[in-house]
Amino acid sequence: MAKKKSATKTTSKKKTNEKIKLELKKMQTKAKLELKKAQAKFKKQEKKIKEFAKKNPKKAMAIATGLGVAIGAAAVAVTKKRKK
Repeated sequence: MAKKKSATKTTSKKKTNEKIKLELKKMQTKAKLELKKAQAKFKKQEKKIKEFAKKNPKKAMAIATGLGVAIGAAAVAVTKKRKK
């Protein structure tokens, strides 16, 4: 009887592993699709930003400068917190 139980457990484990592998494949496929969507959206936004920068170079420079200052200030704040 012990052999039947272990054989049943092995078969059950194989089925579980197959289900997990199938679910993983589904998730990977879905993730790849979402990644392609995100990449397309990113390229579209990148194109818009480049067009804006060409049409409004002064505004683009001001925005970039402001973002740089904000990111720099945030980085300094985080670094100072870690030292304490």
